[in-house]
Amino acid sequence: MPTTTTTAGVTAVLRALHDGERALERDLLAAAERHRPDHGVHHVATDLARWSHEHTAGLAEYGRGRGVDLSGQHAFGVLAGLREKTAEALGRRPEPGLLLLHDLRDLQLAAARNSLHWEMLGQAAQALRDEELLALVSSCHPQTLRQMRWTNTMIKEQAPQLLSAV
Repeated sequence: MPTTTTTAGVTAVLRALHDGERALERDLLAAAERHRPDHGVHHVATDLARWSHEHTAGLAEYGRGRGVDLSGQHAFGVLAGLREKTAEALGRRPEPGLLLLHDLRDLQLAAARNSLHWEMLGQAAQALRDEELLALVSSCHPQTLRQMRWTNTMIKEQAPQLLSAV
């Protein structure tokens, strides 16, 4: 039977993961747009962003049932956009291939961060015997692991060619 409240620790991880999934969705969509000519990157990144959007919705729904409001504006990921705009303004735009590797690296790290949060929530759900949270984790975490596998595979495929050509 799910609890009607949650611990402060679970709430903190819920907030961090909600922010992380929102940031990953935004970053995947930005990468998809930046690499639109590469249809494989564009379409897969767009699909993966949809997963993060669904994760965010699931986390918000779970939080609502526990009195945790996750709907507010969060600042996570804003610095990446600011760095990109600053680099553009200063005329420091990396080569498209290096930009792809940079994006893939950042996406990999963001997905890994989210995966760790999913893992923590899963362990907490087991300890608290919270079946609803465990079901959410069981549904979303495997997709986050697939996001990580995609970015890792893309880095392995692209890095040798792109870095040896520079």
